[in-house]
Amino acid sequence: MIGLIGKKIGMTQVFDSSGKVIPVTVIKAGPCKVITRMTKEKHNYDSVQLGFEEMKEKNMTKAMKGHFKKHNSPNYRYLKEFRLKLYKDIDEGEVFDVSMFIENEMLKITGTSKGRGFAGVMKRHGFHGFKASHGVHESYRGPGSIGQCATPSRVFKGKKLPGHMGVDKVSVKNLRVVKIDLEKNLVMVQGAIPGHRNSIVYLRKEL
Repeated sequence: MIGLIGKKIGMTQVFDSSGKVIPVTVIKAGPCKVITRMTKEKHNYDSVQLGFEEMKEKNMTKAMKGHFKKHNSPNYRYLKEFRLKLYKDIDEGEVFDVSMFIENEMLKITGTSKGRGFAGVMKRHGFHGFKASHGVHESYRGPGSIGQCATPSRVFKGKKLPGHMGVDKVSVKNLRVVKIDLEKNLVMVQGAIPGHRNSIVYLRKEL
């Protein structure tokens, strides 16, 4: 198994054996049940579909009810498919939790970044802005010139301009596992991860 579905709890700090402070993000990961198993012979690729956080049947669509009923599984709120590279001997119904991780190993964590609404170029793209003197007036945080006049008489696609910021899929690699709590299914990784508190994240082993 190469990953888990989790929920970001928040950030705190722990102390290592030498007394050094380590900022960590606490993630409630799993337990996740294997709902569907895709195989190379039948589906042309190997993967598993995991379910996380059980929910009541009355809050589900008919399609989802049928999916879980077909595989004799409880109803889950979140589903995620993980491709398999090394671990091929996994069957439907198996349950995975944080015991699959070990301290000091590296994880890749994917989540959805916080929404920042409409943002200017300085906040959105890190533009420097204009000087506050020497003839500058009216525009201090603007993007400046965005193109030419007669040729090509248009703005090129991809030009960095103000607009909606955030709510993007973001992955962070090489996050070290600092501590694992098996009883509460908690994983503490060094540093920050994308997303707000209680947002869903996906943890993968760095293979």
